[in-house]
Amino acid sequence: MKITSLSSLNTKVPEDNYFYQYVAAITGTLTIITSGMHYGWPSPSLPILERLENSTFSISPDEGSWIAVMPLIVALIGALLAASIVDILGRKRTIIATCLPFFAAWIMIAFSHSLPVLYVARFIAGVADGLAFTVVPMYIGEIADPKIRGLLGSGVSTSWIFGILLINVVGSYLSITTTALVSSVVPILALLTFIWMPESPYHHVMKGEFEEAKKSLQVLRGRDDVDNELSRVSKAVIAQTQNTGKFLDLFTTKSNRKAVYIIMVLRGAQQFSGATAITFYTQSIFKEAGEDISSELATIIYYTVQFLLNILCNSIVDKAGRRPLLILSLLGSALALFVEGTYFFIKTQTTIDVAPFSFLSVISLIGFVVFFSSGMQSIPILMLGELFPANVKAFALCLADIYFCVIATVVSKFFQIVKDSFGIYVPFYAFTGSCLLGLVFIVLFVPETKGKSLEEIQVFLGGKVGKDGKDERSERVDV
Repeated sequence: MKITSLSSLNTKVPEDNYFYQYVAAITGTLTIITSGMHYGWPSPSLPILERLENSTFSISPDEGSWIAVMPLIVALIGALLAASIVDILGRKRTIIATCLPFFAAWIMIAFSHSLPVLYVARFIAGVADGLAFTVVPMYIGEIADPKIRGLLGSGVSTSWIFGILLINVVGSYLSITTTALVSSVVPILALLTFIWMPESPYHHVMKGEFEEAKKSLQVLRGRDDVDNELSRVSKAVIAQTQNTGKFLDLFTTKSNRKAVYIIMVLRGAQQFSGATAITFYTQSIFKEAGEDISSELATIIYYTVQFLLNILCNSIVDKAGRRPLLILSLLGSALALFVEGTYFFIKTQTTIDVAPFSFLSVISLIGFVVFFSSGMQSIPILMLGELFPANVKAFALCLADIYFCVIATVVSKFFQIVKDSFGIYVPFYAFTGSCLLGLVFIVLFVPETKGKSLEEIQVFLGGKVGKDGKDERSERVDV
């Protein structure tokens, strides 16, 4: 499905300068880098804790799995908190508020000498993560010009992957204490840089602060003449907030309900591919692949490829479109996961010597990350900031983050339990089937949104009827 642009109805406006939009997005996503570092921390650190290396206490594999998924579980609290405060404090202040708990969590990890302290640190990180992943996509979606919204919105995922890569590099060669102290610098950097960025003009309009909204737009667009855009944003926000948004509006309003279904399909396909589980256990997977492979080096290569491919995806998503990249991503991911599962099946369930072919595990996982990063890693997060109107956006992103956390937690525990009970090949085959099922749903239900303003997307989702009595869907949608 393709939404045809309404740009022909708009008057021509002066060319924008995107510099401050890039700066605001980059500094805002420093909190996402911190989140990625917390998520990726179990990969280099759990093996150390389980072997009692550079540590004053040890943990069991089951305790390690709970340490890994703790931020996912607790992010529900952060998401609910964000939905309650983001329209009161604003997008900017809420993002800033995540910096302190992220910093506190790293300091607790650095000086922890017991399992309960680690649990508390991961709990605090999870709350901050729920806040960040609810608010940052919202902020970027509202400040970005439609021409670069795909690039900036996809940067959320790229920043998260960079955080995971960074913690794997640092954590593979430094002690847990030193790693945590080094990592604590990032949230402080986020605080010191993002504090200077403008608030979302959408939030200012919601508060009736039209002069502040104009100043924000002038900074973000790099020009003084923003009256036309301010008028468009004001009309859209006023129309969207005529009725105070409620959580149930996500399901009782047709356009919101359709957007919720789309997000559920995207995030479900993303997580049932096993991406988060693989993130938590990357080094363990490579260790099982064969003794000749350095798990630390293989993990760093894995996330380096993922990071670079996310950058490539970001650079083409506004040209190639969302749907083609999603379809390619799931097809390739399914193939790579099937090969990975088959390798482990032969290794563990047959007498065939696979030692000469242990490199296949690395190649398959890197193949998975190549295809996954080409679409499924970043586009679902990007579309979170595109699909919902202002009056329910906070509730929608809260729901999306809760949904993500529940699925990611279930999939991560599924990976650990099934791997330990039946063999590591079983979850990989399950992830393969999930990718193929997700592909079907995306082909059927997910629309194309590239190059469209947030208002144009709402017109499509609502299927509004024009003044001439014609169904605008027939004029705006190509299936």
